[in-house]
Amino acid sequence: MRQWRALIVLGTAQFLMVLDTSVMNVSISQLVEDFDTEVTAIQAVITLYALVMAAFMIIGGRIGDILGRRRVFLIGMGVYGVGSALTAVAPTLWVLAVGWSVVEGLGAALVLPSMAALVAESYRGKDRSVAYGVIGGLAGAGIAVGPLLGGWVTTYLTWRLVFAGEVVVVLAVLLFRRAIEEHPAPGPRPGLDVVGAVLSAAGLAIGVLGVLQSTTWGWVAPRDPPFTVFGFAPTLFVVAAGVALLALFRAWERRREEGGRDPLVHLTLLRRPVLRSGLMTLLSQNLILLGLFFTIPLYLQVVQGFDAFETGLRLLPVSVTMLVASLGGARLGRRAGPRRVVRVALVLLVAAIVWLLATIDPVIDDGQFFGAMALLGLGMGMLASQLGNVVQSSAGEEERSEVGGLQFTAQNLGSALGTALIGSILIGALVQAFTTKVEENPRLSEEARQQTSIALESGVSFVSTDQVRTAAEQAGLPPREVDAVTESYAAAQLNGLKAAIFATGGITLASFLVTRGLPAGSRTTRTRDSGRDSQVTPEG
Repeated sequence: MRQWRALIVLGTAQFLMVLDTSVMNVSISQLVEDFDTEVTAIQAVITLYALVMAAFMIIGGRIGDILGRRRVFLIGMGVYGVGSALTAVAPTLWVLAVGWSVVEGLGAALVLPSMAALVAESYRGKDRSVAYGVIGGLAGAGIAVGPLLGGWVTTYLTWRLVFAGEVVVVLAVLLFRRAIEEHPAPGPRPGLDVVGAVLSAAGLAIGVLGVLQSTTWGWVAPRDPPFTVFGFAPTLFVVAAGVALLALFRAWERRREEGGRDPLVHLTLLRRPVLRSGLMTLLSQNLILLGLFFTIPLYLQVVQGFDAFETGLRLLPVSVTMLVASLGGARLGRRAGPRRVVRVALVLLVAAIVWLLATIDPVIDDGQFFGAMALLGLGMGMLASQLGNVVQSSAGEEERSEVGGLQFTAQNLGSALGTALIGSILIGALVQAFTTKVEENPRLSEEARQQTSIALESGVSFVSTDQVRTAAEQAGLPPREVDAVTESYAAAQLNGLKAAIFATGGITLASFLVTRGLPAGSRTTRTRDSGRDSQVTPEG
């Protein structure tokens, strides 16, 4: 039992950070009400949390190499606890964004790469396979417990208590810090590439910011941007600026490496097919999961009118099957090989998304929805059981923090893009469908169409049909036209939801293209890159 004490402490940190996001997703409607804001504002807060982690994860991994992984893990937990405390007492949306998105995000960027490296350092062979299976299982448990716990606390008490409880868990982890042993890295400790850190963080942040703001700015035709570029919406130009900074980051890192100086990340790592495929599949997995976990609660809360606890209950099937599959998938991966397991998981996800599309109706069919959610969790759990171990097993011992930084960068970049991109598709499809249905509805007068058009030009959010009805009544429309506008919006809501879910299906199909480099079997092989030996062992 003594050998597993470190895993209990490290796994608790993993559980805590997954729990955090899932609680936020089921509390969207309550947060909108508490802070008197719109869904798009909460979408921005959720995206910013993942974006901060993605932008600083590689830096966090490098700081772990410099200061020691155990020390940085503990510092990160302290920072995370401060962010949780600030979130618990947040009086405004801005304070919530600072506490949760920024401070907690920075804490997680220090914790997660160090945690991945410490697990790899602490266990070998089958024990490492078991350890990664437990970490994946705890991630699944966080997703399983989060919607139900967060939904219950949000509905019957307050969501703030969840974050107050996180402070207690952080203190417990710090109290049992001696269970984690220090494993000094061999050789001299590297320096921090400050220029590379700035370029990578800025490139990722600006690129995702453009995707996020597409909801209000528009992609090509300007909707409501602060400025335009040659008459076009600034979105694509902002995204291009982020891509340009990342290209500059790549050139800078290559120059440092060629000059014999420590880069922020050794780009030669990305030449390894196993690592590259593992990272791309991780990015896709989180893009799909967070895109769906942003969209589905909106359907349940805004369209169906369920509270946070009822939403959590309906998300329970995906959580439970994800937990079971992530715990049982390690053994399956050792027998069938990670590539085959991942591809089967993607097939299950496509089937679940098709099934889910068939259930998005004005009146929910609980049985059909339950089945789609259970299948979705099964696919996600099978992915979770393979990818973390595949990525870490592609690295040598001295590369653990660096690869951990890349692993969680891919994971959180996928999360940020999932919420931002799928949210943008949802709002865009909603606006398009609502505009079309209003124009084609014979029960609406020309005056009513003009008033609706003016309202759409000033921006639209994903709101309930009751709010649309109230707005139409306040605009002075007669009862017959109020009903027509409300019905048009209700139909547009479903179109927007289906478009967003359909987009996740397209991303799932595209994910098959990046699985070629995953290990096909369970044999141990060796790969050599630029004089570095690394073991590629699909242990789980």
